[in-house]
Amino acid sequence: MDLEKKVSQLADLLLDSRKTMVLTGAGISTESGIPDFRGPDGLWSKVDPMYVFHAETFIYRPEVFYKTGLPLMGHLQTARPNAAHRVIAELEEAGLVWGVVTQNVDGLHQKAGSRNVFEMHGHLRSATCLKCRRVISWDRLVEMVSAGEIPPRHEGCGGVFKPDAVFFGDPLPPEFYDCCREVSKSDLLLVVGSSLEVAPVNYMPHLCKRLAIVNMGPTMEDDRAVLKVEARAGETFTALSRVLRERGVRLSGSAV
Repeated sequence: MDLEKKVSQLADLLLDSRKTMVLTGAGISTESGIPDFRGPDGLWSKVDPMYVFHAETFIYRPEVFYKTGLPLMGHLQTARPNAAHRVIAELEEAGLVWGVVTQNVDGLHQKAGSRNVFEMHGHLRSATCLKCRRVISWDRLVEMVSAGEIPPRHEGCGGVFKPDAVFFGDPLPPEFYDCCREVSKSDLLLVVGSSLEVAPVNYMPHLCKRLAIVNMGPTMEDDRAVLKVEARAGETFTALSRVLRERGVRLSGSAV
């Protein structure tokens, strides 16, 4: 089945759903210039993530992250939302999407205009002192590291600042349980750019009534999906925007 027919079916699912949640992974942001994690040229091909990005390593050797991990994350701050991010935000404003659950830490959904965003793996907008819980901005953190303060410490208590992202071994944020509740009350979960390999977020497709997937390559839940669109997220959502407009749906952005 060609993309046009599948996008038309996706439009049907959205228009028929009383409540739709969107779950996004790294694949939605590759078109914004952010490499994925597990691909041949992904971030994890450059370092051992279970060491460099592990909570235990950070506690005992925080300099490992600041010397090896942090330099890999600079492009996350300069990336801009792509068509998929923008259309999802427009769908939320139009009432066709209730909220977005994302595994990404890039903040691109918020930059695109999405308001109801649940960040399952945290974010890179700030960092928190592990000792006194003082919060500083991400820009301030980078400024300290650039000045040679590795690891960066709070001048008052001497505690190390840790980015407000979820490292391997960290507990998930409390919002995870809120997300599970909202997905279980939804008619449709639309997965975008995720292979659904990472637990426990990959549990969410088992909570929804109907599942649709937009992803390049197979996912762990393809056999459960009522629709699988094997295409790039930006291409798919650009086409979806056009189809919905043709059906009379008013979206806030200009045609993409």
